Order: sequence, then structure tokens, then C-alpha cells
Amino acid sequence: MVRRVGLLLVAWGLIACSQTAQAVLTIEITQSADVGLPIAIVPFALAGKDKPAHDVAAVVEADLARSGRFAPVPRKHFLGTPHEDQDVVFKDWRRIKAEALLIGKKKKLPNGQWQVEFRLYDVFKGKQLAGYIFRVDENALRATAHQISDVVYERLTGEPGAFSSRIAYVTKETHKKRNIYKLQVADSDGYGPVTIVKSPEPLLSPAWSPDGARLAYVSFEEQRSMVYAQSLVDGRREKLAEFTGINGAPAWSPDGKRLALTLSRDGNPEIYVMDFASRRLTRLTKNYAIDTEPAWSPDGRHIIFTSDRAGQPQIYRMDADGGDVTRLTFEGSYNARASYAPDGATLTLVSRNGGAYHIAILHLANNLLQVLTDTPLDESPSFAPNGRMVLYATEVRGGGVLASVSADGRVRQVFKFEQGDVREPAWSPSNQPLQYTE
Repeated sequence: MVRRVGLLLVAWGLIACSQTAQAVLTIEITQSADVGLPIAIVPFALAGKDKPAHDVAAVVEADLARSGRFAPVPRKHFLGTPHEDQDVVFKDWRRIKAEALLIGKKKKLPNGQWQVEFRLYDVFKGKQLAGYIFRVDENALRATAHQISDVVYERLTGEPGAFSSRIAYVTKETHKKRNIYKLQVADSDGYGPVTIVKSPEPLLSPAWSPDGARLAYVSFEEQRSMVYAQSLVDGRREKLAEFTGINGAPAWSPDGKRLALTLSRDGNPEIYVMDFASRRLTRLTKNYAIDTEPAWSPDGRHIIFTSDRAGQPQIYRMDADGGDVTRLTFEGSYNARASYAPDGATLTLVSRNGGAYHIAILHLANNLLQVLTDTPLDESPSFAPNGRMVLYATEVRGGGVLASVSADGRVRQVFKFEQGDVREPAWSPSNQPLQYTE
């Protein structure tokens, strides 16, 4: 039975200082898994003469292929193109070795909205796994496609998808010998970038609030580091830290009420926690070494950070009140920029062994360090909200690009920016789940 979905899409187009960027990111899959679940995605039928701005089925197919968990069946192999439940002949799809089938249709309604319907099937069981109807404005069609991808991913893998999430990153372009830095936000596939803030001075360390409504970041636009928080709903910008010395590395607590950050207001870089509402500061570390790059555990009980208190940068964990400091990394001469997976079982970090900097996963249960990349200068890793992929920055032919790698290292892809460098990626939390009625 197809369910009617009341799709609630949050408007996050920024006011005032925001602008739609012209440069876009395109994705190239550079390494794929040996096998993926074969899925046939039939082009959605179009009722009427009006054509939508986006090909929903094509967006879904690209999402699933990019995940590395699926192998879309080439359309030239299809023995039919059903769009209705009664037209599906499962033996035809078994013959081309499809294990799952997605069909759908779309039409423009008299009120100007689009109705998009889809059905997902298990081919071998001959059973429908999901079916929904969306009614959305045309500018929400691409977001609807990502939501469909999330449903397909979850029904077939048992894990939540991350296609409806967003990514933040910093670009640097040079015009007439002047650098221009932009903090931008785009869909998880790089589509539709929006500029959050633009500056002639560096922007660093974007960090998403747990509800995805704010970004904290570091700006040097007044010739020194300061920490800001900016709303993605109304564009309101708040200066959080402008103390003497370093103001950097903001990280939101899981409840969104506090920020961990690095300050040198007392002379040495230390980890502090700021209550967002009152701006009250609590100092957590008190060490002669450099303590920086804090990140919260998903349950809010711990904070990990980078410190050179043992002579070289390594990852440490402490209680959220600053107690019980424990060293976590021992392999390699440099381990930094760590953050937790959503399930709290692993960390992603930058690890150096020899002269190269790679993205790695630290398994907390057995302290095993697993290196995921082989490029020489990787930085700023960030987990996808389902923990299956890691987004990071690297270099290709001397230019900064974004890349992602699956948490098992089997799938890699590069996000190519049309011009300039792109750095400092951060993957957003998951969007809220679909709300629907029978």
C-alpha cells in the first residue's frame, strides 16, 4: 500500500549575506567495491507535458551507486519499464539478476506542486518493501529524490541512509592577486552550494550544530582568529569568542547547548567549554602542552582532543568535566583531528607514518588503527551521519579537493571543484525522519 507523505522540508536559504554560488562540486568515483547489491531503477513515468527540473530516478541511481553498497543494473538490460504495481513481472528482473527493483511516476498537480510516487520491491521474494507518495514544490524535487534514496538504502541494508544530509566546506579562489574565502553548504552530492560567509581572510573549522540549523566556524576577517555561530535559517551571526590569543576549533555538544573550543586566553592553548546561552566558560585542561581540536562523544560523556603532551601530537580522551584523561593513540608519530563515529565505536583521524598524512579509523574496542587512504596529504576527516563514509580534504595535482572513503576503505570518490581550492569539510547530522500517515 502506497503511503501519503506530508514532507516537511526546512527552508535554509540564507537571508541577507547569503548568495547562491556559481561554482559547483562534481563527484568522480575513483575506487569502488568489488560487489554491490544489484538494483534496477526504472525511469519514472511522466504524466502530462510539464517536465520537472530534476530527473528523480537519475538522482536516486547516482546516490545509490556512490554509496558503494549498490550496483545499479544498466538500463539497456531491462526487459520492460513498468510504472504500476500490476505491470511488474518479477521473473523478467530475475533474468537480468536484479535483486531489488524501484519504479515510480511523477506528475504536476493543478496547484503547481509535483506528485512523486515510488515503489520498492524485493525481486526474489516478489514482495513490495516500501511505497510512498510525495507532494512537494518543484524546488524540493531533488531533496525528495535524496529522501527516496534514504528509504531504499535503509530498507535494503538495515542502516539509515545519509543522502538527505549536507556538507559544509571552505573554498579559496584568487582574483586579481586577492584571495577570496567562502564558507559554503551544499547537498551531500555537492549540488546547490550556498555561500554562508565570504571573506578576504581565512575561514576555518566549520562545525554543525546537532539540529543542523547552525554552523560554528573560525574567521580571521579582523586579522585575528575569532569564533562565530551562524544560523542557516535566518542568517543571524553571533560572535562567540574574541579573546586575546587563539580562538579556534569549535565543536558542539550533542545536546546543542555547549561548545568545546580551544582558547589561549590564559597564555597556553587549552580546551574550554562554553555554555551557548550564557557564554559562561569552563576550562577543562591545564597542561603546559598544546591541547586543541576537541570533539564530543555521541553520548556527551567524553571529549577527545589532540595534545602534544607526550612530545608529539596524539589523541586523548577525558570526561566532559575534564577528569580522567587517557591517551588513545600510540601507533604512528602523529595523530590529530579526531572525531567520533555516530555509534561511538570508532574515531576517524589524520595519522602520519613516515612523511605522509592519511585518513584512518581507530577502533576503540581493541585500539586497532586502520588506515583508509594512500594519498600523501589528507586532512580534516568527518563522518557521514550514518558512519558509513568519511569526508576529508586532500590534494590533486597541487590543488585542494574534497574526497570521501567508505569506513572499510573499499569505496573512494573525489569531489571536484570547478575553480580554486576546497578544504575544511564537515558532514551535517541526519535530517529528521520522514513524517507520514497511512
